Amino acid sequence: MVDEQLSPEPIPVVASESPAPEARRAPEVQSFDTSGDAKDGVNRCPKCGATDIRLRASTGTLLCLFCRAEWSETRFDQESVGGAIAGIRGTSVGSGAADIAADAADIVTLKCAGCGAEVVVNTAEAMSARCHWCRHVLTINQQVPNGAVPDAVLPFSLTREAAIESIKKFAGARRLFAHREFVKQFAPDNVFGVYLPYMVVDANAEVRVRGKGEIELRSYTRKQGDKEQRLYDAEVYDVDRTVSFTVDDLTVESSSERLDMDRRTNTNNIINAILPFDTAEAVRWNADYLNGFSSEKRDSDVSRLAPVLDDRLLSIGRSQVLESVRDYGRGVRWESESIDVTGSRWVAMYVPVWLYSYTGGSSEMTHYIAVNGRTGKTQGSIPVSHPRILLAAAAAGTVLEVPLALYLGLGR
Repeated sequence: MVDEQLSPEPIPVVASESPAPEARRAPEVQSFDTSGDAKDGVNRCPKCGATDIRLRASTGTLLCLFCRAEWSETRFDQESVGGAIAGIRGTSVGSGAADIAADAADIVTLKCAGCGAEVVVNTAEAMSARCHWCRHVLTINQQVPNGAVPDAVLPFSLTREAAIESIKKFAGARRLFAHREFVKQFAPDNVFGVYLPYMVVDANAEVRVRGKGEIELRSYTRKQGDKEQRLYDAEVYDVDRTVSFTVDDLTVESSSERLDMDRRTNTNNIINAILPFDTAEAVRWNADYLNGFSSEKRDSDVSRLAPVLDDRLLSIGRSQVLESVRDYGRGVRWESESIDVTGSRWVAMYVPVWLYSYTGGSSEMTHYIAVNGRTGKTQGSIPVSHPRILLAAAAAGTVLEVPLALYLGLGR
């Protein structure tokens, strides 16, 4: 049909406010075991039997501090424990991604295999402890119900020295408009390595979107009193698209603090800017990979994160149909959308990040500079000095808005 419109602007292909998707039915949950023969206690070097083991970040391998032998855990392959993505039905959850028990404690007591002493490990702070009698290092490898032990870990492969250089370069490029207190107190040597908790999801889904598409026939100007209006005639069509697809290793934050995107109090959303991680290179869980690093425990279950997955799958579905609606010259306004997740597989994984934080500047907001511990991709937030920006604007004879790039940076 032909419809006369008053708006001179094209309809966006994707509406600024996405329509609410149809309700998702409760998934059938299945579990699969990823723990293997993991045992808590003493992890020994396969060459000399020592227990002083650390990660060598430059190679991503475990290093015995006694005989200098190097080795690594076997690669974690999701398909080997859960089958091909296209064959997933319902919701499959790795044992390390199981629901967190409400009464689960952070404190775990281990019996030292070297001398028989009892050693306490606070899993909220570390995954290993040294026996105070025989000096053996004891580690948590069995999956405990408090969310501290994932299915897999992606080791650091970027050294601390390389991360410090990246942070210096990032901050240095933004020094001109940075707040003076930040410049004075900037101490990149305070960077530390942390493993952050993610859910890594394989899924197959079907997305359907429906709306109105317009093809412009002609445009013209019509005078109404002293004003002119730009009008156009267009053919308006009902548009209905369905697309089926699979996704491999989609990452979803599993820390409620990381899911909090309140930019008024922090800039922790900067972590999303250093994605992606090469999660296909993750290895089976071994607590020795965390020695010398801190970690943040998972506190979100699959049921809480399922809507986040739906939202990301819907975004993928919308992008998949864009090419098929190019002929609608004035665009398509999507009015409804639905998603059917045929199957999804969830595994919990720690990913490596080098992190520098600063609180201060013109507000008490906490600013972060983060470096991907695998690729070196760097992103961050720098507090700006408003007087310096205004001074630069006055010198240029113009008015400048504070650019978002000064807060969130432009990456490297």
